[in-house]
Amino acid sequence: MSRWIPTASMMLVSLISYIDRNTLALLIPTIMRDTNLSAEQYGFIVSAFSIAYMIGSPLWGGLLDRLGLRLGMMIAVAFWTAASMSHAAAAGFLSFAIARTALGFGEGATFPGGLRTVVQTLPPGQQARGIGLAYSGGSLGAIVTPVVVTPIFALWGWRTAFLFTGGIGAAWLVLWFFVSARPEIRALNADPSRRSAEGATAEGQTSALRFTDARLWSFILAYGLGATPLGFVMYAAALYLNQALGKDQLFLGKVLWIPPLGWELGYFFWGWLVDRMTSAGISTMTTVRRLMFVSVFLSLPLAAVPWISSTALVLFAMFVA
Repeated sequence: MSRWIPTASMMLVSLISYIDRNTLALLIPTIMRDTNLSAEQYGFIVSAFSIAYMIGSPLWGGLLDRLGLRLGMMIAVAFWTAASMSHAAAAGFLSFAIARTALGFGEGATFPGGLRTVVQTLPPGQQARGIGLAYSGGSLGAIVTPVVVTPIFALWGWRTAFLFTGGIGAAWLVLWFFVSARPEIRALNADPSRRSAEGATAEGQTSALRFTDARLWSFILAYGLGATPLGFVMYAAALYLNQALGKDQLFLGKVLWIPPLGWELGYFFWGWLVDRMTSAGISTMTTVRRLMFVSVFLSLPLAAVPWISSTALVLFAMFVA
């Protein structure tokens, strides 16, 4: 079981990254009132985060390949922890946009770090579940955010909530300092000659992938288009429930753990299913086609949200998506 410790650490870092990014989404009705932000400006702030995240992911992936997991993740998490805490000093559109851009760029290391950790520390037969565990921290973080942040907001205000997110990032850095000292993380990055032949082969296959490769773009499009409904649920749910259904900030803190719970359960279910299909001898492409086909239909109920007046049904549609 000790071989799962690095993957569990990546689950925690993705959890923290989603607490950092979802704190603004959760508290945005109150922040908009206090800082005179408009919904349009909030949309631009979210876009600034997303663009920076998109740019940061491949850049951090390259840095992790060069610097190794230990140092690379320390730098990334320290950077975005500072960016998260800077939200507490924001006073308007420009300051929020700058803080959000910095946060998005730093958090771009989350999934490259998680993926590399799983591939580097787990055998092939456990990697799909490992990726599911590492990435599930994101959905778990979205579940935890309203439960943890709302009481802090109620007692001390929204600015203190952002200081709290920085504190948990700092705590993870201490944890990672010890976990990343493990040989399978540190030695493999410190001395490339010690990598196994299998690892060297895999690295050669990865480096051979070009931007003109159709497989790369099919993955980017599948992931990007699949994340569109998720983006609405994560970043606009609080605003929609507040403005369209008249729910206040404290009510949002009580219910907005429900949609990401579906995301959390999905990570483990789909990871288990992929491993089962792989063990049964079903090809990777066949597995992907089947899962994508099913996921399209599971996202369709979200389209009905504008015509649903029931808060419970809206939350259920978000849960399914």
